[in-house]
Amino acid sequence: MAAPATPANGAVILFVEDEEAISSPFARVLEREGFEPVVAATAAEAMELAESVGPDLVLLDLTLPDGDGRDVCRALRRDSDVPIVMLTARGSELDRVVGLEMGADDYVVKPFSGAEVVSRIRAVLRRSGGGATGGRFEPAFAVGDLEIDVAARTATLAGEPLELTRKEFDLLAELARNAGRVVTREDLMSRVWDVNWFGSTKTLDVHIGALRRKLGDDPAAPRHIETVRGVGFRFAEG
Repeated sequence: MAAPATPANGAVILFVEDEEAISSPFARVLEREGFEPVVAATAAEAMELAESVGPDLVLLDLTLPDGDGRDVCRALRRDSDVPIVMLTARGSELDRVVGLEMGADDYVVKPFSGAEVVSRIRAVLRRSGGGATGGRFEPAFAVGDLEIDVAARTATLAGEPLELTRKEFDLLAELARNAGRVVTREDLMSRVWDVNWFGSTKTLDVHIGALRRKLGDDPAAPRHIETVRGVGFRFAEG
């Protein structure tokens, strides 16, 4: 049997799913693919295991017996940047956008195939392991008074640290490393979110708005992130 494609080697997956008919067989799939699955059947158990185990990724069902998986997502995001892939029977575009805006990294609709979810897990781990650079080493760099250390995942503006979510950091890094050039909406979605993204890019606008607030940009006349109408965004060179 061929070795599983990287990155899987021992990555701990916290699988939050209350239906044993789903969790047991899929946990075995994860094991065969080189992951270390840890199963939680409730929201409370998920939060306990997230703290004690320190998973590399959370595979999170939204319908749980003691709460809503979206509340688990919010709670995890308050304390952690752990990648989150949501599993749900709710397949509307609005549900997907809401989930991603809460901080999820991907969204899979039931029923799903094991191969599809494993592929998405690998893609999210690749992106989270190296930010938007796909795991390549990248030295710290500066654009004007903005300094970004991709390896440390830190950013400062005029010497002051920026408190960014993981997606905000990846988006800022992608724009800043292309300072002075227009980056299309489609390229930002594929590089920062998912190469297989489809549908609305509303979540991109939400994250751009959040970044502008944290950078102190006036939306009407931004100093850092400029909108190129109908195309994408450009980070000012300094």
